[in-house]
Amino acid sequence: MILAILKMIGCLALLMFGMKTMSEGLQKLTGGHLRAVLGTMTKHRVGGLLTGTFVTAAVQSSTATTVMTVSFVNAGLLTLKQAIPVIMGANIGTTATAWIMSIFGFQFNMSSIVWPFFGLGIALSYTKKNSAKSLGEFVFGFAFMFLGLTTLRENAVAMDLAHNQAIINFFATTGGWGIFSTLLFLLLGGILTMCVQSSAAIMAITLILCSSGVLPIYQGIALVMGENIGTTVTSNLAALSASTQARRAALAHMLFNIFGVVWVLIIFNPFVNMVCHVVGFDPNFVPQTQEDIAEAGIRVTYALSGFHTAFNLCNVALLIWFIKPMEKLICKIIREKEDGEDFKIKFISGGLMSTAELSLFEARKEINLFVEKTLKMFRMVPDLMRLKDEEEFNKLFARIEKYEGISDSFEVEIANYLNKVNEGRLSPESKTALQSMMKEISEIESIGDACYNMACVIRRKFQGKDDFTEEQYHRIDNMIKLCDNALVHMSSVVEDDPKVNVLTTLKYENEINDYRKMLKEMNVDDINAQRYSYQVGVHYMDVINDCEKLGDYVVNVVEAHVNHRLSR
Repeated sequence: MILAILKMIGCLALLMFGMKTMSEGLQKLTGGHLRAVLGTMTKHRVGGLLTGTFVTAAVQSSTATTVMTVSFVNAGLLTLKQAIPVIMGANIGTTATAWIMSIFGFQFNMSSIVWPFFGLGIALSYTKKNSAKSLGEFVFGFAFMFLGLTTLRENAVAMDLAHNQAIINFFATTGGWGIFSTLLFLLLGGILTMCVQSSAAIMAITLILCSSGVLPIYQGIALVMGENIGTTVTSNLAALSASTQARRAALAHMLFNIFGVVWVLIIFNPFVNMVCHVVGFDPNFVPQTQEDIAEAGIRVTYALSGFHTAFNLCNVALLIWFIKPMEKLICKIIREKEDGEDFKIKFISGGLMSTAELSLFEARKEINLFVEKTLKMFRMVPDLMRLKDEEEFNKLFARIEKYEGISDSFEVEIANYLNKVNEGRLSPESKTALQSMMKEISEIESIGDACYNMACVIRRKFQGKDDFTEEQYHRIDNMIKLCDNALVHMSSVVEDDPKVNVLTTLKYENEINDYRKMLKEMNVDDINAQRYSYQVGVHYMDVINDCEKLGDYVVNVVEAHVNHRLSR
Protein backbone atom coordinates (compact mmCIF):
# COMPACT_ATOMS: atom_id res chain seq x y z
CA MET A 1 0.00 0.00 0.00
CA ILE A 2 2.84 2.37 0.89
CA LEU A 3 4.56 1.58 -2.41
CA ALA A 4 1.32 2.32 -4.29
CA ILE A 5 0.97 5.69 -2.53
CA LEU A 6 4.57 6.57 -3.37
CA LYS A 7 3.88 5.65 -7.01
CA MET A 8 0.82 7.93 -6.95
CA ILE A 9 2.95 10.79 -5.64
CA GLY A 10 5.54 10.15 -8.36
CA CYS A 11 2.86 10.13 -11.07
CA LEU A 12 1.47 13.39 -9.70
CA ALA A 13 4.94 14.94 -9.76
CA LEU A 14 5.34 13.81 -13.37
CA LEU A 15 2.03 15.46 -14.28
CA MET A 16 2.98 18.74 -12.58
CA PHE A 17 6.43 18.71 -14.20
CA GLY A 18 4.85 18.19 -17.61
CA MET A 19 2.47 21.13 -17.17
CA LYS A 20 5.26 23.39 -15.97
CA THR A 21 7.51 22.36 -18.87
CA MET A 22 4.69 22.96 -21.36
CA SER A 23 4.08 26.44 -19.96
CA GLU A 24 7.78 27.38 -19.99
CA GLY A 25 8.30 26.01 -23.50
CA LEU A 26 5.38 27.99 -24.89
CA GLN A 27 6.53 31.19 -23.17
CA LYS A 28 10.00 30.77 -24.65
CA LEU A 29 8.48 30.06 -28.05
CA THR A 30 6.34 33.19 -28.02
CA GLY A 31 8.98 35.39 -26.40
CA GLY A 32 7.42 38.65 -25.25
CA HIS A 33 4.32 38.27 -27.44
CA LEU A 34 2.14 36.90 -24.64
CA ARG A 35 3.11 39.79 -22.39
CA ALA A 36 2.51 42.23 -25.24
CA VAL A 37 -0.96 40.80 -25.83
CA LEU A 38 -1.73 40.97 -22.14
CA GLY A 39 -0.55 44.56 -21.97
CA THR A 40 -2.41 45.91 -25.03
CA MET A 41 -5.75 44.06 -25.18
CA THR A 42 -7.08 45.00 -21.77
CA LYS A 43 -8.57 48.46 -22.36
CA HIS A 44 -12.12 47.08 -22.36
CA ARG A 45 -13.49 44.53 -19.90
CA VAL A 46 -14.46 42.12 -22.71
CA GLY A 47 -10.98 42.40 -24.26
CA GLY A 48 -9.38 41.71 -20.87
CA LEU A 49 -11.68 38.75 -20.29
CA LEU A 50 -10.91 37.17 -23.67
CA THR A 51 -7.20 37.86 -23.29
CA GLY A 52 -7.05 36.16 -19.90
CA THR A 53 -9.04 33.20 -21.23
CA PHE A 54 -6.97 32.54 -24.35
CA VAL A 55 -3.58 33.20 -22.76
CA THR A 56 -4.37 30.80 -19.91
CA ALA A 57 -5.75 28.15 -22.28
CA ALA A 58 -2.54 28.50 -24.33
CA VAL A 59 0.00 28.25 -21.50
CA GLN A 60 -2.14 25.77 -19.51
CA SER A 61 -1.50 27.66 -16.28
CA SER A 62 -3.73 30.22 -14.63
CA THR A 63 -0.83 30.90 -12.25
CA ALA A 64 1.35 32.06 -15.17
CA THR A 65 -1.38 34.41 -16.41
CA THR A 66 -2.01 35.74 -12.90
CA VAL A 67 1.72 36.32 -12.38
CA MET A 68 1.93 38.28 -15.65
CA THR A 69 -1.17 40.29 -14.76
CA VAL A 70 0.03 41.16 -11.28
CA SER A 71 3.41 42.07 -12.82
CA PHE A 72 1.76 44.66 -15.05
CA VAL A 73 -0.31 45.99 -12.14
CA ASN A 74 2.80 46.19 -9.98
CA ALA A 75 4.64 48.04 -12.76
CA GLY A 76 1.77 50.46 -13.33
CA LEU A 77 1.16 49.21 -16.88
CA LEU A 78 -2.30 47.94 -15.93
CA THR A 79 -4.78 49.37 -13.47
CA LEU A 80 -6.60 47.16 -11.00
CA LYS A 81 -9.77 47.81 -12.98
CA GLN A 82 -8.10 46.41 -16.13
CA ALA A 83 -6.56 43.46 -14.27
CA ILE A 84 -9.79 42.11 -12.77
CA PRO A 85 -11.31 41.01 -16.14
CA VAL A 86 -8.01 39.32 -17.08
CA ILE A 87 -8.06 37.37 -13.81
CA MET A 88 -11.67 36.39 -14.49
CA GLY A 89 -10.66 35.20 -17.95
CA ALA A 90 -7.80 33.19 -16.45
CA ASN A 91 -10.35 31.28 -14.37
CA ILE A 92 -12.26 30.38 -17.53
CA GLY A 93 -9.10 29.50 -19.48
CA THR A 94 -7.86 27.12 -16.78
CA THR A 95 -10.97 24.95 -17.27
CA ALA A 96 -9.52 23.87 -20.64
CA THR A 97 -7.00 21.73 -18.73
CA ALA A 98 -9.76 19.60 -17.19
CA TRP A 99 -11.41 19.09 -20.59
CA ILE A 100 -8.10 18.05 -22.17
CA MET A 101 -7.60 15.51 -19.38
CA SER A 102 -11.19 14.26 -19.64
CA ILE A 103 -11.22 13.88 -23.42
CA PHE A 104 -7.68 12.65 -24.11
CA GLY A 105 -6.62 11.21 -20.77
CA PHE A 106 -9.70 9.10 -20.07
CA GLN A 107 -11.45 8.48 -23.38
CA PHE A 108 -8.30 7.54 -25.30
CA ASN A 109 -5.36 5.38 -24.31
CA MET A 110 -2.47 7.85 -24.43
CA SER A 111 0.18 5.43 -23.14
CA SER A 112 1.26 4.43 -26.67
CA ILE A 113 0.84 7.90 -28.18
CA VAL A 114 3.13 9.79 -25.77
CA TRP A 115 6.28 7.92 -26.85
CA PRO A 116 6.33 9.37 -30.40
CA PHE A 117 5.96 12.79 -28.80
CA PHE A 118 9.05 12.11 -26.68
CA GLY A 119 10.89 11.20 -29.88
CA LEU A 120 9.71 14.39 -31.59
CA GLY A 121 10.69 16.43 -28.55
CA ILE A 122 14.23 15.03 -28.42
CA ALA A 123 14.66 15.57 -32.19
CA LEU A 124 13.58 19.21 -31.90
CA SER A 125 15.84 19.80 -28.89
CA TYR A 126 18.92 18.97 -31.02
CA THR A 127 18.12 21.54 -33.69
CA LYS A 128 20.05 24.81 -33.86
CA LYS A 129 17.02 27.11 -34.00
CA ASN A 130 15.96 28.38 -30.58
CA SER A 131 12.30 28.41 -31.60
CA ALA A 132 12.49 24.71 -32.54
CA LYS A 133 14.14 23.92 -29.19
CA SER A 134 11.35 25.77 -27.36
CA LEU A 135 8.77 23.85 -29.38
CA GLY A 136 10.59 20.65 -28.42
CA GLU A 137 10.34 21.62 -24.77
CA PHE A 138 6.60 22.22 -25.20
CA VAL A 139 6.19 18.78 -26.84
CA PHE A 140 8.21 17.19 -24.04
CA GLY A 141 5.95 18.84 -21.46
CA PHE A 142 2.86 17.62 -23.31
CA ALA A 143 4.19 14.06 -23.34
CA PHE A 144 5.20 14.18 -19.68
CA MET A 145 1.79 15.55 -18.68
CA PHE A 146 -0.12 12.74 -20.36
CA LEU A 147 2.40 10.12 -19.26
CA GLY A 148 1.84 11.30 -15.69
CA LEU A 149 -1.93 11.28 -16.14
CA THR A 150 -1.90 7.84 -17.76
CA THR A 151 0.34 6.25 -15.11
CA LEU A 152 -1.69 7.95 -12.38
CA ARG A 153 -4.85 6.40 -13.78
CA GLU A 154 -3.23 2.97 -14.27
CA ASN A 155 -1.89 3.04 -10.73
CA ALA A 156 -5.36 3.89 -9.41
CA VAL A 157 -6.81 0.94 -11.35
CA ALA A 158 -4.09 -1.35 -9.96
CA MET A 159 -4.95 -0.23 -6.43
CA ASP A 160 -8.58 -1.30 -7.13
CA LEU A 161 -9.93 1.67 -5.17
CA ALA A 162 -13.52 0.82 -6.09
CA HIS A 163 -13.25 -2.38 -4.00
CA ASN A 164 -11.15 -0.97 -1.17
CA GLN A 165 -13.59 -1.22 1.73
CA ALA A 166 -11.79 1.26 3.97
CA ILE A 167 -11.90 4.00 1.32
CA ILE A 168 -15.49 3.13 0.39
CA ASN A 169 -16.55 3.35 4.04
CA PHE A 170 -14.75 6.68 4.47
CA PHE A 171 -16.50 8.31 1.51
CA ALA A 172 -19.82 6.70 2.44
CA THR A 173 -19.60 7.99 6.01
CA THR A 174 -18.44 11.50 5.15
CA GLY A 175 -20.94 11.70 2.29
CA GLY A 176 -23.91 11.33 4.60
CA TRP A 177 -23.46 14.59 6.48
CA GLY A 178 -25.39 16.77 4.05
CA ILE A 179 -24.02 20.30 3.68
CA PHE A 180 -21.22 19.46 6.13
CA SER A 181 -19.96 16.80 3.71
CA THR A 182 -19.77 19.40 0.96
CA LEU A 183 -17.94 21.83 3.26
CA LEU A 184 -15.53 19.10 4.38
CA PHE A 185 -14.51 18.18 0.84
CA LEU A 186 -14.39 21.85 -0.15
CA LEU A 187 -11.92 22.45 2.68
CA LEU A 188 -9.97 19.33 1.73
CA GLY A 189 -9.71 20.47 -1.91
CA GLY A 190 -8.46 23.89 -0.81
CA ILE A 191 -5.82 22.44 1.53
CA LEU A 192 -4.52 19.93 -1.03
CA THR A 193 -4.26 22.64 -3.70
CA MET A 194 -2.35 24.90 -1.31
CA CYS A 195 0.07 22.06 -0.55
CA VAL A 196 0.92 21.18 -4.16
CA GLN A 197 0.29 24.69 -5.57
CA SER A 198 -1.43 23.25 -8.64
CA SER A 199 -5.19 23.07 -9.03
CA ALA A 200 -4.70 21.01 -12.22
CA ALA A 201 -2.89 18.28 -10.26
CA ILE A 202 -5.71 18.00 -7.72
CA MET A 203 -8.24 18.11 -10.57
CA ALA A 204 -6.47 15.08 -12.10
CA ILE A 205 -6.74 13.17 -8.80
CA THR A 206 -10.42 14.12 -8.52
CA LEU A 207 -11.12 12.92 -12.06
CA ILE A 208 -9.42 9.60 -11.37
CA LEU A 209 -11.20 9.03 -8.05
CA CYS A 210 -14.60 9.83 -9.56
CA SER A 211 -14.00 7.82 -12.74
CA SER A 212 -13.01 4.76 -10.67
CA GLY A 213 -16.37 4.98 -8.88
CA VAL A 214 -14.89 5.37 -5.42
CA LEU A 215 -15.70 9.08 -5.00
CA PRO A 216 -19.32 10.23 -5.48
CA ILE A 217 -19.86 13.11 -7.91
CA TYR A 218 -21.11 15.53 -5.24
CA GLN A 219 -17.98 15.16 -3.09
CA GLY A 220 -15.84 15.36 -6.23
CA ILE A 221 -17.45 18.64 -7.23
CA ALA A 222 -16.93 19.95 -3.70
CA LEU A 223 -13.21 19.16 -4.16
CA VAL A 224 -13.24 21.12 -7.43
CA MET A 225 -14.77 24.11 -5.63
CA GLY A 226 -12.08 23.87 -2.95
CA GLU A 227 -9.40 23.80 -5.64
CA ASN A 228 -10.69 27.13 -6.95
CA ILE A 229 -10.15 28.73 -3.55
CA GLY A 230 -6.89 26.92 -2.77
CA THR A 231 -5.21 28.15 -5.94
CA THR A 232 -5.86 31.77 -4.86
CA VAL A 233 -4.46 31.36 -1.34
CA THR A 234 -0.94 30.65 -2.63
CA SER A 235 -0.95 33.78 -4.81
CA ASN A 236 -2.14 35.89 -1.86
CA LEU A 237 0.58 34.49 0.38
CA ALA A 238 3.19 35.21 -2.31
CA ALA A 239 1.85 38.76 -2.71
CA LEU A 240 2.17 39.60 1.00
CA SER A 241 5.66 40.99 0.43
CA ALA A 242 4.71 42.71 -2.83
CA SER A 243 3.32 46.18 -3.52
CA THR A 244 -0.15 47.34 -2.54
CA GLN A 245 -1.42 47.03 -6.11
CA ALA A 246 -0.08 43.48 -6.42
CA ARG A 247 -1.80 42.46 -3.19
CA ARG A 248 -5.02 44.01 -4.44
CA ALA A 249 -4.86 42.02 -7.68
CA ALA A 250 -4.26 38.79 -5.75
CA LEU A 251 -7.16 39.61 -3.42
CA ALA A 252 -9.44 40.24 -6.43
CA HIS A 253 -8.69 36.69 -7.58
CA MET A 254 -9.59 35.27 -4.16
CA LEU A 255 -12.80 37.31 -3.73
CA PHE A 256 -13.96 36.32 -7.21
CA ASN A 257 -13.64 32.60 -6.44
CA ILE A 258 -15.03 32.85 -2.90
CA PHE A 259 -18.11 34.67 -4.21
CA GLY A 260 -18.62 31.90 -6.76
CA VAL A 261 -18.33 29.15 -4.14
CA VAL A 262 -20.83 30.90 -1.84
CA TRP A 263 -23.61 31.25 -4.41
CA VAL A 264 -23.06 27.73 -5.76
CA LEU A 265 -23.34 26.31 -2.22
CA ILE A 266 -26.77 27.94 -1.92
CA ILE A 267 -28.07 26.06 -5.00
CA PHE A 268 -25.56 23.21 -4.87
CA ASN A 269 -27.67 20.13 -5.71
CA PRO A 270 -29.85 21.77 -8.42
CA PHE A 271 -26.78 23.31 -10.07
CA VAL A 272 -24.83 20.04 -10.04
CA ASN A 273 -27.84 18.10 -11.36
CA MET A 274 -28.28 20.65 -14.16
CA VAL A 275 -24.65 20.27 -15.25
CA CYS A 276 -24.88 16.47 -15.08
CA HIS A 277 -28.02 16.55 -17.22
CA VAL A 278 -26.28 18.69 -19.86
CA VAL A 279 -23.33 16.29 -20.20
CA GLY A 280 -25.55 13.21 -20.08
CA PHE A 281 -24.55 11.84 -16.69
CA ASP A 282 -27.04 10.54 -14.13
CA PRO A 283 -25.66 10.90 -10.55
CA ASN A 284 -28.07 8.22 -9.32
CA PHE A 285 -27.28 5.71 -12.10
CA VAL A 286 -25.97 2.35 -10.83
CA PRO A 287 -23.90 0.59 -13.56
CA GLN A 288 -24.58 -3.12 -13.97
CA THR A 289 -22.19 -4.24 -16.69
CA GLN A 290 -18.52 -3.56 -17.41
CA GLU A 291 -19.55 -1.38 -20.36
CA ASP A 292 -21.81 0.65 -18.07
CA ILE A 293 -18.95 1.15 -15.61
CA ALA A 294 -16.61 2.33 -18.38
CA GLU A 295 -19.22 4.68 -19.85
CA ALA A 296 -20.07 6.08 -16.42
CA GLY A 297 -16.36 6.62 -15.72
CA ILE A 298 -16.03 8.76 -18.86
CA ARG A 299 -19.30 10.63 -18.31
CA VAL A 300 -18.43 11.56 -14.73
CA THR A 301 -15.20 13.21 -15.91
CA TYR A 302 -17.32 15.25 -18.35
CA ALA A 303 -19.59 16.21 -15.44
CA LEU A 304 -16.63 17.42 -13.36
CA SER A 305 -15.12 19.36 -16.27
CA GLY A 306 -18.55 20.73 -17.20
CA PHE A 307 -19.13 21.90 -13.65
CA HIS A 308 -15.73 23.58 -13.55
CA THR A 309 -16.52 25.45 -16.77
CA ALA A 310 -20.12 26.30 -15.84
CA PHE A 311 -19.04 27.49 -12.39
CA ASN A 312 -16.51 29.95 -13.79
CA LEU A 313 -18.66 31.08 -16.73
CA CYS A 314 -21.65 31.84 -14.49
CA ASN A 315 -19.41 33.55 -11.96
CA VAL A 316 -17.94 35.78 -14.66
CA ALA A 317 -21.41 36.50 -16.08
CA LEU A 318 -22.51 37.70 -12.64
CA LEU A 319 -19.45 39.75 -11.67
CA ILE A 320 -18.27 41.23 -14.99
CA TRP A 321 -20.78 44.06 -14.51
CA PHE A 322 -19.53 44.93 -11.03
CA ILE A 323 -15.85 45.56 -11.67
CA LYS A 324 -15.95 49.15 -10.35
CA PRO A 325 -17.65 48.17 -7.04
CA MET A 326 -15.15 45.29 -6.71
CA GLU A 327 -12.28 47.70 -7.24
CA LYS A 328 -13.64 50.08 -4.57
CA LEU A 329 -14.17 47.24 -2.10
CA ILE A 330 -10.67 45.85 -2.62
CA CYS A 331 -9.13 49.32 -2.25
CA LYS A 332 -10.99 49.74 1.05
CA ILE A 333 -9.78 46.37 2.32
CA ILE A 334 -6.16 47.00 1.28
CA ARG A 335 -5.45 50.68 1.72
CA GLU A 336 -2.57 52.49 0.06
CA LYS A 337 0.40 52.86 2.38
CA GLU A 338 2.51 55.97 2.46
CA ASP A 339 5.61 55.64 0.36
CA GLY A 340 8.23 54.60 2.85
CA GLU A 341 11.97 54.73 2.41
CA ASP A 342 12.67 51.29 3.85
CA PHE A 343 13.89 48.61 1.52
CA LYS A 344 11.15 46.22 0.44
CA ILE A 345 11.45 43.82 -2.45
CA LYS A 346 8.36 43.92 -4.66
CA PHE A 347 8.64 41.14 -7.20
CA ILE A 348 6.35 38.15 -6.84
CA SER A 349 7.29 34.58 -6.04
CA GLY A 350 4.91 32.38 -7.98
CA GLY A 351 5.77 29.09 -6.26
CA LEU A 352 6.11 25.72 -7.97
CA MET A 353 4.19 26.73 -11.08
CA SER A 354 6.04 30.02 -11.66
CA THR A 355 8.40 30.27 -14.62
CA ALA A 356 11.89 31.66 -15.03
CA GLU A 357 10.87 33.64 -18.13
CA LEU A 358 8.17 35.51 -16.22
CA SER A 359 10.48 36.15 -13.28
CA LEU A 360 12.81 38.24 -15.47
CA PHE A 361 9.97 40.70 -16.03
CA GLU A 362 9.62 41.14 -12.27
CA ALA A 363 13.37 41.58 -11.87
CA ARG A 364 13.36 44.28 -14.56
CA LYS A 365 10.71 46.24 -12.67
CA GLU A 366 12.72 45.90 -9.47
CA ILE A 367 15.80 47.31 -11.25
CA ASN A 368 13.72 50.26 -12.44
CA LEU A 369 12.73 50.89 -8.81
CA PHE A 370 16.42 50.60 -7.85
CA VAL A 371 17.25 53.36 -10.35
CA GLU A 372 14.42 55.50 -8.98
CA LYS A 373 15.72 55.16 -5.40
CA THR A 374 19.28 55.94 -6.51
CA LEU A 375 18.18 59.12 -8.32
CA LYS A 376 16.25 60.16 -5.22
CA MET A 377 19.39 59.61 -3.13
CA PHE A 378 21.53 61.68 -5.51
CA ARG A 379 19.16 64.63 -5.32
CA MET A 380 19.63 64.80 -1.55
CA VAL A 381 23.33 65.67 -1.99
CA PRO A 382 22.91 69.32 -3.15
CA ASP A 383 20.39 69.88 -0.34
CA LEU A 384 22.92 68.55 2.18
CA MET A 385 25.65 70.80 0.81
CA ARG A 386 23.62 73.98 1.45
CA LEU A 387 22.52 73.17 5.02
CA LYS A 388 24.06 75.20 7.84
CA ASP A 389 22.03 73.97 10.82
CA GLU A 390 23.82 71.04 12.49
CA GLU A 391 20.63 69.19 13.50
CA GLU A 392 19.12 69.40 10.03
CA PHE A 393 22.44 68.46 8.47
CA ASN A 394 22.83 65.33 10.61
CA LYS A 395 19.22 64.34 9.92
CA LEU A 396 19.63 64.55 6.13
CA PHE A 397 23.03 62.85 6.23
CA ALA A 398 21.50 59.96 8.20
CA ARG A 399 18.81 59.73 5.53
CA ILE A 400 21.44 59.51 2.76
CA GLU A 401 23.31 56.90 4.80
CA LYS A 402 20.08 54.93 5.11
CA TYR A 403 19.61 55.08 1.34
CA GLU A 404 23.14 53.76 0.89
CA GLY A 405 22.13 50.73 2.95
CA ILE A 406 18.96 50.39 0.85
CA SER A 407 21.12 50.46 -2.28
CA ASP A 408 23.29 47.63 -0.96
CA SER A 409 20.16 45.62 -0.06
CA PHE A 410 18.67 46.12 -3.51
CA GLU A 411 21.82 44.83 -5.18
CA VAL A 412 22.06 41.74 -2.95
CA GLU A 413 18.36 40.85 -3.11
CA ILE A 414 18.04 41.29 -6.87
CA ALA A 415 21.29 39.40 -7.48
CA ASN A 416 20.12 36.50 -5.28
CA TYR A 417 16.79 36.46 -7.07
CA LEU A 418 18.44 36.44 -10.50
CA ASN A 419 20.71 33.59 -9.42
CA LYS A 420 17.61 31.56 -8.48
CA VAL A 421 15.99 32.44 -11.80
CA ASN A 422 19.17 31.33 -13.58
CA GLU A 423 18.68 27.86 -12.11
CA GLY A 424 15.51 27.50 -14.22
CA ARG A 425 15.27 26.75 -17.92
CA LEU A 426 15.88 29.98 -19.83
CA SER A 427 16.03 30.75 -23.52
CA PRO A 428 19.39 32.07 -24.82
CA GLU A 429 17.87 35.56 -25.14
CA SER A 430 16.70 35.47 -21.53
CA LYS A 431 20.11 34.28 -20.32
CA THR A 432 21.72 37.24 -22.07
CA ALA A 433 19.16 39.58 -20.49
CA LEU A 434 19.85 38.08 -17.05
CA GLN A 435 23.60 38.61 -17.39
CA SER A 436 22.97 42.23 -18.42
CA MET A 437 20.77 42.74 -15.36
CA MET A 438 23.53 41.44 -13.07
CA LYS A 439 25.94 44.02 -14.53
CA GLU A 440 23.35 46.77 -14.28
CA ILE A 441 22.65 46.32 -10.58
CA SER A 442 26.37 46.27 -9.79
CA GLU A 443 26.91 49.61 -11.56
CA ILE A 444 23.74 51.15 -10.10
CA GLU A 445 25.00 50.24 -6.62
CA SER A 446 28.29 51.98 -7.50
CA ILE A 447 26.28 55.12 -8.28
CA GLY A 448 24.81 54.88 -4.78
CA ASP A 449 28.34 54.56 -3.36
CA ALA A 450 29.42 57.68 -5.28
CA CYS A 451 26.48 59.61 -3.83
CA TYR A 452 27.36 58.47 -0.31
CA ASN A 453 31.03 59.40 -0.85
CA MET A 454 29.95 62.92 -1.85
CA ALA A 455 27.86 63.16 1.32
CA CYS A 456 30.87 62.06 3.41
CA VAL A 457 33.08 64.70 1.79
CA ILE A 458 30.45 67.36 2.47
CA ARG A 459 30.24 66.21 6.11
CA ARG A 460 34.03 66.53 6.52
CA LYS A 461 33.82 70.02 5.08
CA PHE A 462 30.90 70.82 7.42
CA GLN A 463 32.90 69.66 10.45
CA GLY A 464 35.79 71.94 9.46
CA LYS A 465 35.98 75.71 9.87
CA ASP A 466 36.14 76.73 6.23
CA ASP A 467 33.31 76.69 3.69
CA PHE A 468 33.08 76.66 -0.08
CA THR A 469 33.02 80.01 -1.81
CA GLU A 470 29.91 81.05 -3.73
CA GLU A 471 31.80 80.46 -6.96
CA GLN A 472 32.60 76.89 -5.86
CA TYR A 473 28.96 76.32 -4.92
CA HIS A 474 27.94 77.58 -8.35
CA ARG A 475 30.39 75.26 -10.15
CA ILE A 476 29.35 72.24 -8.06
CA ASP A 477 25.70 73.03 -8.84
CA ASN A 478 26.52 73.02 -12.56
CA MET A 479 28.30 69.68 -12.26
CA ILE A 480 25.42 68.16 -10.27
CA LYS A 481 22.98 69.38 -12.91
CA LEU A 482 25.00 67.57 -15.60
CA CYS A 483 25.00 64.38 -13.49
CA ASP A 484 21.27 64.70 -12.85
CA ASN A 485 20.64 64.93 -16.60
CA ALA A 486 22.77 61.83 -17.14
CA LEU A 487 20.89 59.91 -14.43
CA VAL A 488 17.48 60.88 -15.82
CA HIS A 489 18.61 59.79 -19.28
CA MET A 490 19.90 56.49 -17.83
CA SER A 491 16.55 55.92 -16.14
CA SER A 492 14.74 56.34 -19.45
CA VAL A 493 17.12 53.89 -21.16
CA VAL A 494 16.65 51.28 -18.42
CA GLU A 495 12.86 51.67 -18.72
CA ASP A 496 13.18 51.06 -22.49
CA ASP A 497 11.71 54.39 -23.51
CA PRO A 498 11.58 54.21 -27.34
CA LYS A 499 12.04 57.98 -27.66
CA VAL A 500 15.47 57.93 -26.00
CA ASN A 501 18.67 57.77 -28.05
CA VAL A 502 21.17 55.57 -26.23
CA LEU A 503 24.16 57.38 -27.80
CA THR A 504 23.13 60.56 -25.95
CA THR A 505 24.70 58.91 -22.90
CA LEU A 506 28.15 59.61 -24.35
CA LYS A 507 27.25 63.28 -24.80
CA TYR A 508 26.47 63.60 -21.08
CA GLU A 509 29.64 61.75 -20.08
CA ASN A 510 31.82 63.94 -22.30
CA GLU A 511 30.24 67.09 -20.83
CA ILE A 512 30.95 65.82 -17.31
CA ASN A 513 34.54 64.86 -18.18
CA ASP A 514 35.28 68.17 -19.92
CA TYR A 515 33.77 70.22 -17.08
CA ARG A 516 35.72 68.24 -14.48
CA LYS A 517 38.98 68.79 -16.42
CA MET A 518 38.29 72.53 -16.60
CA LEU A 519 37.45 72.76 -12.89
CA LYS A 520 40.60 70.83 -11.96
CA GLU A 521 42.76 73.39 -13.77
CA MET A 522 40.81 76.32 -12.31
CA ASN A 523 41.15 74.84 -8.80
CA VAL A 524 44.94 74.93 -9.03
CA ASP A 525 44.83 78.58 -10.12
CA ASP A 526 42.37 79.51 -7.35
CA ILE A 527 44.50 77.89 -4.63
CA ASN A 528 47.60 79.65 -5.94
CA ALA A 529 45.66 82.91 -5.89
CA GLN A 530 44.63 82.12 -2.27
CA ARG A 531 40.90 82.45 -3.03
CA TYR A 532 40.34 79.55 -0.61
CA SER A 533 42.46 77.19 1.47
CA TYR A 534 44.14 74.08 0.12
CA GLN A 535 41.92 71.83 2.31
CA VAL A 536 38.73 73.42 0.95
CA GLY A 537 40.12 72.82 -2.53
CA VAL A 538 40.64 69.13 -1.67
CA HIS A 539 37.02 68.79 -0.50
CA TYR A 540 35.83 70.67 -3.56
CA MET A 541 37.69 68.42 -6.03
CA ASP A 542 36.65 65.28 -4.14
CA VAL A 543 33.02 66.17 -4.83
CA ILE A 544 33.81 66.94 -8.49
CA ASN A 545 35.76 63.69 -8.92
CA ASP A 546 32.92 61.64 -7.41
CA CYS A 547 30.56 63.28 -9.90
CA GLU A 548 32.90 62.28 -12.72
CA LYS A 549 32.97 58.69 -11.44
CA LEU A 550 29.18 58.73 -11.29
CA GLY A 551 29.12 59.68 -14.99
CA ASP A 552 31.29 56.65 -15.79
CA TYR A 553 28.94 54.37 -13.85
CA VAL A 554 25.98 55.77 -15.79
CA VAL A 555 27.62 54.80 -19.07
CA ASN A 556 28.37 51.32 -17.68
CA VAL A 557 24.70 50.84 -16.74
CA VAL A 558 23.53 51.88 -20.21
CA GLU A 559 26.10 49.63 -21.90
CA ALA A 560 25.01 46.69 -19.75
CA HIS A 561 21.36 47.34 -20.56
CA VAL A 562 21.80 47.57 -24.34
CA ASN A 563 24.36 44.75 -24.15
CA HIS A 564 27.05 46.40 -26.26
CA ARG A 565 29.88 48.81 -25.63
CA LEU A 566 29.39 52.43 -26.67
CA SER A 567 32.27 54.10 -28.51
CA ARG A 568 33.85 56.47 -26.03
